Amino acid sequence: MTGTMPLRFAVLVGSLRKGSHNAAIARALPGLAPDGVTIERLGSVGDFPLYDFDAQQESGFPPAVLAMGEAIRAADGIIFVTPEYNHSVPGVLKNAIDWLSRLPHQPFAGKKAAIQSSSPGLFGGLRAQLHLRHMFVFLDVRALNKPEVIIPQVHQKIDADGELTDPATRGFLADQLKALAAFVRG
Repeated sequence: MTGTMPLRFAVLVGSLRKGSHNAAIARALPGLAPDGVTIERLGSVGDFPLYDFDAQQESGFPPAVLAMGEAIRAADGIIFVTPEYNHSVPGVLKNAIDWLSRLPHQPFAGKKAAIQSSSPGLFGGLRAQLHLRHMFVFLDVRALNKPEVIIPQVHQKIDADGELTDPATRGFLADQLKALAAFVRG
C-alpha cells in the first residue's frame, strides 16, 4: 500500500426494515473494500424526526442529524444504499437528506459518492437512483457514474441469514468500491 492514501467511506442506508436487503448489501461492503479503504455504516435514517423548519428554528438540529453530518464531513466518500419506493427514494432517506442539507457547512458539498440499489423486482431500484442523482445536483455531490450497482431480484442473492452470497453481485460491488476509491483519490 506504499504511496496510497488510506480512505474512509461512510454508508447511508435508505431502509428501516429489519430484514432489509439493502442493509445486507451495506453489511457486505467492508469485506469487499479494496486495500486501504475502510467502510463504516452511518446511523439510521430512522433516528431523524420528520423535517419541520419551525422545529429546527425552535429547537435546533437533533443530535442524530448533527452526528451524521459530522460523520459525512469526516468521510472521504459516501455510499448510498437504497431501495426504491413508488418509483423514487424512500421517504426516510429523503427526510434525512432534507435535514442534513440544512446544516451549516453542508456535509454533502463536494463529497464524492457512489449509489447502490436493489429490489426484488426487475429494475433493481434504478428509478430511486435517478431521483437521488437529481438531488445530488442541489447537494453538490459528485456522483461516480460507472460502474453502476443496480441489483434486481435481490431476494435470490441473499441467504436466510441475511448474507449477500451471490458471487457476481459481490464482484461488481467490489469493482464499484475500487472505482470509488480511484475517483476519490483522483
